[in-house]
Amino acid sequence: MSKKICFLVADHPFLDARIFKKEAKTLYHQGYDVTMIVPRRSGFLFDIDGTPFRDTFQGESFVYEGIKMVTYEQIDFEKKLKLLNYHVQSGKAAHFTDPLTKLGTAQQADIYHAHEFFSLYAGVGIKRKLGSKGKSVPLIYDSHELVPDPESAIGEAKKRTMRKMLTAMLQETDYVITVSESIKSWYNAVHPRIPVEVIFNSPPLTPEYKPKTYNKSSLVLGYEGIVNRTRGNVEKLFLLLDICKRHFDLHLNIIGGLSHSTKDTLSVPSHLKTNVHQKGWIPYEDIPLAMKEVDIGLVDLDAKHSLNNHYAVPNKFFSYLNNGVPVLVNRCKDMKDIIRRYQCGFVVNKEVASAADYAEALFHLSQHKEQLSQMSENARRIMETYYHWGIMEEKLMALYKKLLGPDR
Repeated sequence: MSKKICFLVADHPFLDARIFKKEAKTLYHQGYDVTMIVPRRSGFLFDIDGTPFRDTFQGESFVYEGIKMVTYEQIDFEKKLKLLNYHVQSGKAAHFTDPLTKLGTAQQADIYHAHEFFSLYAGVGIKRKLGSKGKSVPLIYDSHELVPDPESAIGEAKKRTMRKMLTAMLQETDYVITVSESIKSWYNAVHPRIPVEVIFNSPPLTPEYKPKTYNKSSLVLGYEGIVNRTRGNVEKLFLLLDICKRHFDLHLNIIGGLSHSTKDTLSVPSHLKTNVHQKGWIPYEDIPLAMKEVDIGLVDLDAKHSLNNHYAVPNKFFSYLNNGVPVLVNRCKDMKDIIRRYQCGFVVNKEVASAADYAEALFHLSQHKEQLSQMSENARRIMETYYHWGIMEEKLMALYKKLLGPDR
């Protein structure tokens, strides 16, 4: 009989690339029975851009592509932070009465895999409840980012409470998975005895890959993901394009765009409209097709006011590399380390880079196409050698076998 795995999700969309398309599908294809407990918002599951599914995925539970989905109305855990901390510190199971904990306990799974700070809270409650009935279950915390971010602006009292919660919850966690080497080091400092594995947010190798040529006079800058003031500041993107247009022919391809919750539309200045190409939100599997047009990929994060940003190696970073697209970044430690180690992109040496900083870098690269071509080759090569999802998959399976025993 196959082992039962239960993913606990507090915030992410159920079709999230890391959670569903990579980890859950990997485990399912390896013969595990996988259930995901996932949140609805106002009665609806939601897509990766926040758009509610009003006509599909309506059942409280259903099976999709072999994975069982159990749904619940999303909880605002953050409003009850002090109470949740009390529940964790109490060491008791009875205080955990939220729907995510209840639904997870009812699954009677062999292993639980939490994907956020607050789903880890539910995981601790589940582990206690099952433990009180004589069932010992391993708990994994898949930390996609640092929570709390030590450099965030959420308030010191709140950060202290969350840090106390995290320290206590890690005492009852069996394994941490995270997404960068620096975040791994951070967890090792917080809890030296807990095992931590880095499983990067990398995609499967792009099939039918063709090397880029860089034989055109123009360049296409790609931006993948949400466009807003904290990620992909659209004013900065347009200013960057405006500056570059005075010196060479630059086009901007936006793969993604505004989130569903944003009421505004992405308005392009009239003098830039011929150079901005909005691809919209496309299926995960179609991203390589959109990347064929892209010459350089941008990742722009504020590394000065967020340790998460400083340590980040996001999906889009590997998405670019996977398609032979050199990456242009500001000084974020882990991305900088990869780029400088493998010469697969260009680093603007500022924690917060301006449009003019990126424009200067792009102008340099436009004058050195042979450098871009070599970066492109290096990008694809390191994905094939070190980072593609097949390699991450092996790490995930080894971790599960360690927790569940060699027979699984």
